[in-house]
Amino acid sequence: MISVDNLAVEFSGHTLFSEVSFVINENDKIALMGKNGAGKSTMMKIIAGVQQATRGSVRHPKEAVIAYLPQHLLTDDNCTVKEETSKAFQHVFDMRDEMESLNKQLETRTDYESEAYMKIIEKVSELGEVFYALEEINYEAEVEKALKGLGFKQDDFNRPTSEFSGGWRMRIELAKILLQKPDLILLDEPTNHVDIESVIWLEDFLLNKAKAVVVISHDKAFIDNITNRTIEVTMGKIYDYKANYSHYLQLRKERMAHQLKAYEEQQKFIADNKAFIERFKGTFSKTNQVASRERMLEKLEIIEVDEVDNSALKLRFPPAMRSGDYPVIAENLSKSYDNHVVFSGANLAIKRGEKVSFVGRNGEGKSTMIKAIMGEIDFEGKCELGHNAKVGYFAQNQAALLDGNLTVFQTVDEVAEGDVRTQIKNILGRFMFSGDDIDKKVGNLSGGERTRLAMVKLLLEPVNVLILDEPTNHLDLKSKEVLKEALLTFDGTLILVSHDRDFLQGLSQKVFEFKNQRVIEHFETIDDFLVRNRIENLKEIDLKG
Repeated sequence: MISVDNLAVEFSGHTLFSEVSFVINENDKIALMGKNGAGKSTMMKIIAGVQQATRGSVRHPKEAVIAYLPQHLLTDDNCTVKEETSKAFQHVFDMRDEMESLNKQLETRTDYESEAYMKIIEKVSELGEVFYALEEINYEAEVEKALKGLGFKQDDFNRPTSEFSGGWRMRIELAKILLQKPDLILLDEPTNHVDIESVIWLEDFLLNKAKAVVVISHDKAFIDNITNRTIEVTMGKIYDYKANYSHYLQLRKERMAHQLKAYEEQQKFIADNKAFIERFKGTFSKTNQVASRERMLEKLEIIEVDEVDNSALKLRFPPAMRSGDYPVIAENLSKSYDNHVVFSGANLAIKRGEKVSFVGRNGEGKSTMIKAIMGEIDFEGKCELGHNAKVGYFAQNQAALLDGNLTVFQTVDEVAEGDVRTQIKNILGRFMFSGDDIDKKVGNLSGGERTRLAMVKLLLEPVNVLILDEPTNHLDLKSKEVLKEALLTFDGTLILVSHDRDFLQGLSQKVFEFKNQRVIEHFETIDDFLVRNRIENLKEIDLKG
């Protein structure tokens, strides 16, 4: 059991949260929720021991293992994937090496009666007691099993980590965490760079093999599937619900309704008493009553209504100009890098107005296909855009393409047309740009902020073919809802690559699956595909044991 007691964080005269207390029990699966800036990641860092609170403490048994996966990290570039992952067992290897070293000393020393000799014997005995009590594990097999579960192939194991993207490095760190079998796993946005199959594997692990878990995530389906408790951080305090995210939203709505009713009743009570005081002030016969009511109002604890986004912004794409019948066509398309075949003999025919999803494990060619459609790479076969196809393209590196010299407002203003220009501040606010943020230079924004801004810009450009490659990685739940609603009403053609199942659901009528160097067309909705895909993958997990 891990106990969080009266935590408070204050800086520059601002209180992030105060007097926060809760207990993490042995098998709790907790979603830590709240708006951006509420203090979720800060609270997680304090529990992990990597940041200090202003006041309060986190207490846990001395032997408890707490593992923490931050949003951004770097692994050691001097190691291979397998070597880096094996560091999960470094404490075991260190213990074994120390025992071997001490035993060699005992073999060569002759001062059997000395205090130093006896101390070595005591240390060997102490280490041996711990080492031999460890469960007998085939460490190499465990490392390979975890890496394969997270999407790595056998050929990747001996490649240096420097060859992998930040998302794959995060998987290496996640593999290390899972192998430690910690008492508490802290995960800050673990699914941002992980494909659907790996998310399913991670869900199964967290549900069936992990102990306590606390997770921050904007992937609604992921947190709904793995959590049984939700802690909301809002306005400097927490609300603790024994419910998963969807149920929590219902309970939160009820709480807000009760809170608002109590607030309105209290405001009426205050207004009535102030009116009485104002009316009878100076009236001798009412002096005691006036004074009594003034003291009562001074002592009254004012009910606060928790922060809630009441904006009803509805964002729609501009009407799409008519394209040809098939705006995207590929015939017998193949792409290789040296001896590595990404896919071969691929055929696509995407109709005007059709919404399709590209799905598959990372590295199977989804982004490569998009680059072929956009004419960014060479390939064999045919791949072309149809008549009058105007493409809006959101690449995974889209943020890097923005002009760093423009402000946030200028970036959006240069593409906005018509009535939308009067709503720019509201639109930016919905995507977490408010107040002075809109006057910041793009060059001074964080990677996440630049990604959100690139998405806003794309939403306002008049196009008839939208190609989105992992558009939701840095969007919070509200921003994703705005984007999804806009895509549902978009009357052009949509090609979507995403690992976020909740975002995908309801958005496409056809699925192209990238698997084993092939592109397989499925005439089913993404919802049907995901249901079938989950069943198949869980069967594979059972077979692997």
